Amino acid sequence: MDLFEEIETAHGRITNNIFRTPLLYSNWLSEHCGGDVYLKLESEQVTGSFKARGSLNKLKWIQEQGLDALPVTASTGNHGLGFARACDLLGIQGKVFLPHNAVKSKVESIKGYDVDIEFHGDDPYDTEIFARKSAEDNGWIYVSPYNDEQIIAGQGTIAVEILDKLPHPDNILATVGGGGLISGIGTFVKEKSPDTKIMGCQPENSPEMSVSVRAGEYREIESKPTLSDGSAGGFERDSITFELCQQLVDDFILISEDEIADAIRSMLKHHSKLVEGSAGVAIATLLNNPEQFAGQSTVLVVCGANISTEKLQTILCP
Repeated sequence: MDLFEEIETAHGRITNNIFRTPLLYSNWLSEHCGGDVYLKLESEQVTGSFKARGSLNKLKWIQEQGLDALPVTASTGNHGLGFARACDLLGIQGKVFLPHNAVKSKVESIKGYDVDIEFHGDDPYDTEIFARKSAEDNGWIYVSPYNDEQIIAGQGTIAVEILDKLPHPDNILATVGGGGLISGIGTFVKEKSPDTKIMGCQPENSPEMSVSVRAGEYREIESKPTLSDGSAGGFERDSITFELCQQLVDDFILISEDEIADAIRSMLKHHSKLVEGSAGVAIATLLNNPEQFAGQSTVLVVCGANISTEKLQTILCP
């Protein structure tokens, strides 16, 4: 499969069922770094996260292939929510596996759709392994949150929208967990605007992809608790996103928990926008490295808005 072509196909496939999210110029962040900063507000996407794109693209592709086995997935919340919404939209029965410690508000949102839910494990990676094994044993179709070409292509439609408004940005910053988001964006952008730098942003408490890329080989890293629950946990050893990140990501920057919290508070203060921890990681990257983006045009992918009230309270009232 030509992933660039699949992104273009995905754009046509899903465009009528997702939001074309705003690319908002940020006076605050532009003044902060002395450049031009834009916010790609996937926090305003249907289901409150970019994950609505990849899961819808995958399930539409499954329908096109005439496959009738049960699609199942594993998720800390956002991918599961996008998957559940896509199943509902397309009239497909599906099943979502969740870790026991998944954010309650995200679990409740998933329950709003007509999908089965099963809990397993306390680490997203353990849940993912169990879900994949269950799919193999039962003849189901496993839909990976990131290790899947149609999922990556769906996320890459964000880049189609960005470059339609801003054809040659100097930098695009995106938070990295399993790597599906930045792999999709990077694939499209490097084809259309090869001089644009793709910057991977990760919490210090869950840096598996950046550590692995810098080492030149898969490195399993134990994740610590992080406000960026949407990007928490590791990735599969054989994930296609590892090689894509090696090829496409120009640099990684790690962000502390205090910096993530400050970014969330700052978005509320300056833009009246509520964002989740994983979105705060990308915002914090620019906030804490302003000199690196001075005199340049930079797009921050604000990847989601699904933060629990409990977590938000700890951030606003530390």
